[in-house]
Amino acid sequence: MKPRIKILSLLVCFCLAAPIAWGQVRHEIQLPDIPGYRTLKCDFHMHTVFSDGVVWPTVRVDEAWRQGLDVIAVTDHIEYQPHKGDIPTQHNRPYQIVAGRAKERDLLCIRGAEITRDTPPGHFNAIFLHDVEPLDTEDFLECVKQANEQKAFVFWNHHAWKGEEKGKWLDVHTTMYDNKWLHGMEVCNGSTYYPSAHAWCLEKNLTLFGNSDIHDPDLRLQSTPQDHRTLTLVFAKERTLEAVQEALRAGRTAVWFDDQLIGRADYLEPLFHACLEVHAGHHRYKNTVYCTMTNRSDVDLNLRRQGRQGPQTISLPAGTTGLVKFTAPADVESVTLSYEVTNYLIAPNQSLPVQLTIKLP
Repeated sequence: MKPRIKILSLLVCFCLAAPIAWGQVRHEIQLPDIPGYRTLKCDFHMHTVFSDGVVWPTVRVDEAWRQGLDVIAVTDHIEYQPHKGDIPTQHNRPYQIVAGRAKERDLLCIRGAEITRDTPPGHFNAIFLHDVEPLDTEDFLECVKQANEQKAFVFWNHHAWKGEEKGKWLDVHTTMYDNKWLHGMEVCNGSTYYPSAHAWCLEKNLTLFGNSDIHDPDLRLQSTPQDHRTLTLVFAKERTLEAVQEALRAGRTAVWFDDQLIGRADYLEPLFHACLEVHAGHHRYKNTVYCTMTNRSDVDLNLRRQGRQGPQTISLPAGTTGLVKFTAPADVESVTLSYEVTNYLIAPNQSLPVQLTIKLP
């Protein structure tokens, strides 16, 4: 091959390989489906230069894709536009910019916005909007009403970000709730967990959310058990925007926050059993039994014994198999062990109880 042709061939190969070399590959998040539903990884709270973020909208698509997300909503502030001297206020423009790129990367993308008022009453995200412009009005309740007239889903963001006193549930929130204008709350926002929001969601049957509220660039190449953005897991009948909206209305969500999963027991329990594979006992010596358990997820599993049988604790880091040793009577064919999953939270300070049935050799 002539030197010039060889150099040209190398340049072509480099250009073709460059997207992979620069991190343009997707790292799937290992959180399995549960019976009857797809487990979709979602972030419904992000910002760009069209409000107080510092990145162009398409950057949010690329970050989410490479980190293994399925669904995103760019939710720039309506009332707070600190860059409007450089970027004119155009409330629908962020969605228009990201929609095509999201389709290229097979991400589901939702039109949304953040209603930004003093706390109280606080900040609220409206998603599944058709048009953000009608929400740009001075009257707060009129703004929320306009969102609901578009059949948007409205949730209360980081209610106690200025402290529990300012984040109290007030008459204005009761008005929203009674009119069915408020549908969920952020139990987790970024690096903060809000136990009172968690309790209100359970008490008032509101949908649980966990979101990044990201403003700066996200330099992660992938989500890992030790380093990931806070996400909402949506248990949808299929991977469509219509199915996502139906699941949110039905409250079928959980939150991946730090090393915890937070949600209702109805969904955390099947998710736990989809994550943990309990193998039959492979060795038995008198009353001592040995078996293995495999964690098939990207979330650590930390179990604490509630019954009389089994190890006091079982810890399975993400993606590992552990050896478990326990005693059982010699004349039984299976045993059921009672545990609680200490990093699966079904209410403030309440872990998920589980039963592990093991066939014996």
